[in-house]
Amino acid sequence: MLKSAAIFNNNMVLQQDSVLPVWGTGSPGTHVTVQFAGQIKSALTDINGDWRVNLEPMAASFVPQEMSIMENASEHPRIVLRNILIGEVWLCSGQSNMKLPVSGSKNAAREITEADIFGIRLLTIPRLVADAPRKHIDECAWEICAPETVSGFSATGYFFGRELYHRLGVPVGLIDSSCGGSIAEAWTSRETLMMDTILASQVFEYERTLPFSTALNAKYSEDIRLLEQRTRDIKNEGFPCGWADVSVPSGEWNDMELPSAWQCRGLDFSGILWFRKEILLPSEWAGHELRLSIGAADKSDTTYFNNVKVGGIAIADTTDSWKLHRCYKVPGNLVKTGRNVIAVRVHSDKFSGGMTGPAEEMGISCPSLPESPIIPVTGYWKYAVESNYGKVEIPVMPPGKDNYNCPSVLFNGMIYPLIPYAIRGVIWYQGESNTTQASQYRTLFPALIQDWRKHWETGNFPFLFVQLANYKLEQPVQTTWAELREAQTMALRLPNTAMAVAIDIGEAGDIHPKNKQDVGLRLALNALAKVYNRDDIVCDSPMFRFATKEGKALRIHFNNVNGGLKCRGDKVLGFEIAGIDRKFTEAQAEIEGATILVHAPEESESMFVRYAWKDNPACNLYNDTGLPVAPFRSDMFEKDLFPENFYIECQTPVRQTGSKNKKNLDCKINNKQH
Repeated sequence: MLKSAAIFNNNMVLQQDSVLPVWGTGSPGTHVTVQFAGQIKSALTDINGDWRVNLEPMAASFVPQEMSIMENASEHPRIVLRNILIGEVWLCSGQSNMKLPVSGSKNAAREITEADIFGIRLLTIPRLVADAPRKHIDECAWEICAPETVSGFSATGYFFGRELYHRLGVPVGLIDSSCGGSIAEAWTSRETLMMDTILASQVFEYERTLPFSTALNAKYSEDIRLLEQRTRDIKNEGFPCGWADVSVPSGEWNDMELPSAWQCRGLDFSGILWFRKEILLPSEWAGHELRLSIGAADKSDTTYFNNVKVGGIAIADTTDSWKLHRCYKVPGNLVKTGRNVIAVRVHSDKFSGGMTGPAEEMGISCPSLPESPIIPVTGYWKYAVESNYGKVEIPVMPPGKDNYNCPSVLFNGMIYPLIPYAIRGVIWYQGESNTTQASQYRTLFPALIQDWRKHWETGNFPFLFVQLANYKLEQPVQTTWAELREAQTMALRLPNTAMAVAIDIGEAGDIHPKNKQDVGLRLALNALAKVYNRDDIVCDSPMFRFATKEGKALRIHFNNVNGGLKCRGDKVLGFEIAGIDRKFTEAQAEIEGATILVHAPEESESMFVRYAWKDNPACNLYNDTGLPVAPFRSDMFEKDLFPENFYIECQTPVRQTGSKNKKNLDCKINNKQH
């Protein structure tokens, strides 16, 4: 039976100015003919029934066209694909920060309402784990960008594509092939992993345990059953002590500032918490239906207004409930002048829990009186603990058909079947799941990039990626997130790569920051400047170049400063300085043109400098176009790695010279290497 690959269907976008492979399956030994835009191409199916033709490059076009695919020159097309555009196609991949949908982004309601764009097309690849490379993916469908289709699509991908659409004036096709919580090894082919000793050991360990997967999965299933039993929601079978009541409830109540995960407010456990907030409503609202928005509730909520349930979403019914923004109708008969009480019961059985916002999505309004301002419901709420499950440890899933964190399984199931669909390039947001192996990521991430390029056989296509955003409240001495960011930066040594710095748009209490608009914009700036050669676009964040000693101070020089450095705030934050002992302390810093002068504390010798070198640093330095300075450290190598006449590798592809006595860091740029 004649079929085209699942990626070819109605509403798709084909890459402009590129050879366009079209492929599928049919009966062995038959002729397949593809007709499109005046071109006619034919191929003979092989012994396995596979066929492929290559269409000639075409210019961008908003005119919808049809593609006909037929077998043995039949007069009647067996397959007709409609509403096809020619434009720019980008693959969007990575883990949950790429997967996070528009519905979970900042200003989601407005973004969704305004997303009626005929020239943008969206394709989501279903999650598929595979032990070996698959030729074909399961059924999927290109969709025209509209409020009803964009809501569940990658926010980073959409905001990136929207920027390209408006700036380039051509159709844009976006393919979301991402998986939350995934490690980079899962997105890399086996043959590439086997080229590195450490990465190969992971492959061997995975394959060694596969024969035992049945027994391991049985134990895993039992562990999950016991955990679910311990952390199950009792379905709110009568709230305790009238905790949703308008009267002041009994029990121990404390204050918590929201939005936030409760783990970020010192409650390091999973369980069930109640939140209460009293609000004063104007007399003209009395008796009117209200709109109550409380943002996201991680994971399940039951929400009350004046002791009456007005809504709730449970993770048992909606698997992505942890990121859904709640918006409930409050019947007019519940609304009274003056004091009213909102109560929210939140159940979280693992990871974070709480009312996580964002703040702009937390408010109460009166739709029938649109001139009335929205009353925010952010700030301090009273809270009480109904159930404390303790710190929940999630059993590790063993190798098997459902485990997406095994070597190569996502490459096999979600990338390989897309090859060789013509794309302009890739945008990538991943790394959170690899922070415990940051040093290894220095090898792994470039290997992944080169792996994909090799399989597509189209040269070094653009690979644009997001550096991890700031995250967490605690500031450990060993900062794995900063080290992972450094490993990401090292990938810029590869040609045709670019990095969007996001150190200023994360959220301490949420690993999935809502501001995906700026993430998409910064990726798009890189594409516009470096892929589409727009000379008027500034796309690169300032990056550490070298440091020179001036007395006890260090002067820091940067690339990509553009018109100068700017500080957002009263003083420059984020710099630390150290002597030969590498004991870093906070340092004062001043902007002097395109450089920063960092002062050592009294009676200290300045040798090394770091900026934004924490999981969640306080940093506020930008160039004049608003792009943040990238985190860096000048002490990249351990002490025992400083041989005579050593070179210090900077985060950008620039080399510096140092002194064999390790004390003279009057770093001069080596023009030969520059």
